[in-house]
Amino acid sequence: MTDFWQLIFSIIIALPLNFLTLPAHSSPIFITQITAIDFLELGVDKMQRGDYQEAIKNFNQVIALEKDFAVAYSDRCLAYLQLQDYHQAVTDCTQAINFAPNNFEAYLNRGVAHYRQGDYSAAIVDHNQAVALKPYDFRAYYNRGLARAKDGKDSEAILDFNLALTQIPRISSLLLADIYNDRGLAHFVLQDIQAAMLDFNLAIRLNVNDYRAYFNRGCACGQNGDDFSAVRDFSEVIRLNPSNAQAYVNRGVAQYRLGYHLGAISDLQKASEYFENQGKKVAYKKTLDLLKNLRQQISSVTEIALF
Repeated sequence: MTDFWQLIFSIIIALPLNFLTLPAHSSPIFITQITAIDFLELGVDKMQRGDYQEAIKNFNQVIALEKDFAVAYSDRCLAYLQLQDYHQAVTDCTQAINFAPNNFEAYLNRGVAHYRQGDYSAAIVDHNQAVALKPYDFRAYYNRGLARAKDGKDSEAILDFNLALTQIPRISSLLLADIYNDRGLAHFVLQDIQAAMLDFNLAIRLNVNDYRAYFNRGCACGQNGDDFSAVRDFSEVIRLNPSNAQAYVNRGVAQYRLGYHLGAISDLQKASEYFENQGKKVAYKKTLDLLKNLRQQISSVTEIALF
């Protein structure tokens, strides 16, 4: 969208041929001014288009015109979140809350910024405020559940995911899949593998292309000793996300336990290549160590069989 400038319109009068008989008059000038609301709408439009830097410029214009415009700070916070500038996002949301203490979106967004910074306790506090302001909005429960899970409070996280599921519109199948997947992870951490499997199954049913749910279900299958199903799920992860190195590692381990040694070696080699290309040095080294140990064990078993 082109920039808005101060527009000057002049009225042009069509004069007849005998214009010399008419008095000459200057054309009137109309000046239109862009308001803070106009800049806010421009910023929101840029946000929706994914142009976050330009959106920030528009929100800056809003704030220059009206320094106490809380929504502008809240929206600018959202743009900074997208640009991963979490410190500035927290600052903006705090300013929005100072000007409008009941700004639900500001608490929600600041909670997300704290979460991204790894400050899960602060994120929980913000989402508590969001829940108090809008107890019918599933986002506050879901975000608080994610923060609680990261903070090691998996039982409380499950309660939040349950509340989110009661509030979310049923037409939002992809969002429902995300909540089931994250609730399944909380169950998995608490060693309730049966409940975790149920949630991962629901997530996959709602979103058959979510490789994360297949990955998590594969881990649950492996935990249950069902390596055939684990291989199936990790294979699906690789089909959907071919560069997922960890899926190759996990499938390799499952194949080794099934006795498919060549397949296991192939998967670990592939995983090491992806880890190296992705610059994940620690994971790369651990995979090479695992591959070395696996080869030694296979060699040892072969020697015993020959003997």
